[in-house]
Amino acid sequence: MSSSIKSKESGAALRGAEGLRTQKVDIVASMLMSGLVVIGLVVFLLFVLWLTQTFTWSPGEIVIENESVPGRGDHAAGFETDIEPPGAEEVEELTEPTLQETLEAVTDAATSVAATLESIDSDSVASTQGTGQGDYRPPGPLGDGDDIVPRYERWELKFQSKGMRTYAQQLDFFKIELGCVGGGVAAVDYAHSLSTAPEKRSGSSTEENKLGRLYFMWRQEGPLKEFDRQLLTQAGVQTQGRQILKFIPKPLEDQLAEVEKRYFLSQGKTTIKQVAKTIFECRAAARGGYEFVVIEQRYRVPKS
Repeated sequence: MSSSIKSKESGAALRGAEGLRTQKVDIVASMLMSGLVVIGLVVFLLFVLWLTQTFTWSPGEIVIENESVPGRGDHAAGFETDIEPPGAEEVEELTEPTLQETLEAVTDAATSVAATLESIDSDSVASTQGTGQGDYRPPGPLGDGDDIVPRYERWELKFQSKGMRTYAQQLDFFKIELGCVGGGVAAVDYAHSLSTAPEKRSGSSTEENKLGRLYFMWRQEGPLKEFDRQLLTQAGVQTQGRQILKFIPKPLEDQLAEVEKRYFLSQGKTTIKQVAKTIFECRAAARGGYEFVVIEQRYRVPKS
């Protein structure tokens, strides 16, 4: 009796163990579910990739206002903006002659000419001068402008490169031209296409002034300045005794102004009038190429 009971219990246990085994239907269902999850994930990633290539998101539009820099034109340097009164010799030329002087001039022309020559050659005329205090504005086109530090004094560009080829690629990416002036050469010599085969072109300072491009020069000797000299030499530009310059195209200038504004706004500043110095550095961009980022910015002390 007991043996039959044990056999029944062992048979039930075996049937229960067989019921716990993984069935083929479960295996197929799990594989299908896993495949659907993988396919869904791939489709989602492809959708995100298509979305990022089709639509672009910008961090917001930044309006760059035209900077009006003060300049004194052809006025003499000084401390004020008063109108300098004319000297004694200028007053003599501008004053209308009296009737008596007119009659004397008509009746005695020789005496009049002699007096005029004596007046021009006299020491008293040479020593007379106005009493104005000149113009406090910096050199530049005549105008009052805004109370700002101009870009050519405010900006500083830095490049990081271990080799001349990489450095030349950075310059070509931003379409920066190298140039040489001075040294007894009247023309301005340029070099472009620096990373492939440097080419030379020449122009006049008048033509360059019409373009109105910003240019930068080295403050001290260094490896990158030597790279500039070698690239100019490869283009056939003589650099001995001449000043080496970097000419910045207008699109890059606008780009630097936008980067600068985004930075000082992020620092709680509200206007470019508060910025005294902005230092940019050229770095490799995440999506390829290069970009300028602000690595340091100094601000002006408010006037009391």
